[in-house]
Amino acid sequence: MIGAIAGDIIGSVYEGHPIKTEDFPLFSAGSRFTDDTVLTVAVAHAILDGSDYGPALKRFGRKYPRAGYGGAFCQWLASGESLPYNSWGNGSAMRVSPVGFAFESADAVLREAEKSAAVTHNHPEGIRGAQATALAVFLARTGSGKAEIRDEITDRFGYPLDRILDQIRPGYRFDVSCQGSVPQAITAFLESDSVEDAIRKAVSLGGDSDTQACIAGGIAQAFYREIPAEILTQVRSRLPQDLLRVTDRFNATYPLV
Repeated sequence: MIGAIAGDIIGSVYEGHPIKTEDFPLFSAGSRFTDDTVLTVAVAHAILDGSDYGPALKRFGRKYPRAGYGGAFCQWLASGESLPYNSWGNGSAMRVSPVGFAFESADAVLREAEKSAAVTHNHPEGIRGAQATALAVFLARTGSGKAEIRDEITDRFGYPLDRILDQIRPGYRFDVSCQGSVPQAITAFLESDSVEDAIRKAVSLGGDSDTQACIAGGIAQAFYREIPAEILTQVRSRLPQDLLRVTDRFNATYPLV
């Protein structure tokens, strides 16, 4: 899940300041973790402890209340109730990568991805985005090639993955919907040749950069297995100890082999 966190941190400075190039500094003084990281760690924590996703999201979200959550999620976070609010936003996809790393069958991954999404994003598109992302991580982790991943995601979820980034990028704009951002993030991974390249390509779309890079980075880590040491060092230096502890425990429990 470090790949997802790296994507979030690298993309954080370009959210609201879109760029249309892959040539940019990976880290700067403003690079920081956002809600994508906090909630990814929350999902990992729930998996490790065998607990429900909703309370974990609330626990970590409330500890980091200024991480950049959407308005509806902020209301859910502050509420004493935990009812879902029918969101189709990409928040369900940005936090789901631990599911793809932890579970050992496609059916289990799809089931858990739906559970992790439905506590807030119970709209069919919110669930679909989470399932597609988690399944892509799982397939990448378990040895599927890119053509197989592309075909499986398209067949199961109907996401159009036939356009290349050079066709998407010129007219692409900020889009927080699952259906308008998850396929593009998966395409960034499919065209990449490394974790760093997947993140750069996702950011270069000029959209919801931290979330799309988070999605692409998680899939890319599962596929390429290795993250450059300099990226790991920069990422770890920007995480507080409680988030690092969960991340390290998750990686030790579910190692990429």
